[in-house]
Amino acid sequence: QVQLVESGGGLVQAGGSLGLSCAASGIIFSINAMGWYRQAPGKQRELVAAITGGGSTNYADSVKGRFTISRDNAKNTVYLQMNSLKPEDTAVYYCNAEVYTGFISYKNYWGQGTQVTVSS
Repeated sequence: QVQLVESGGGLVQAGGSLGLSCAASGIIFSINAMGWYRQAPGKQRELVAAITGGGSTNYADSVKGRFTISRDNAKNTVYLQMNSLKPEDTAVYYCNAEVYTGFISYKNYWGQGTQVTVSS
């Protein structure tokens, strides 16, 4: 089995910064894309940022220029640095990874979620 364990998050004032990290553990042959999603109350889960194994990145328009995704392949860890936070960034943030465990094909795994609250 594969587990994604997130850390970071919390409460911050508008304009502040927070960092999230997510470490994958378990039977892991390789990890393809890793990413962060978020879900605000009453809204659908949406992609925030993603990064491929080769380092190519993709961001939601709403966070471009403010958030930075990165990864450490040796540690199977993905990071999200969030700067200039806005109240509308308030949500539960979920880590996602496409993991190959040696059985057939890559499979998507999710972290448990971590709350980010930005006060105005």
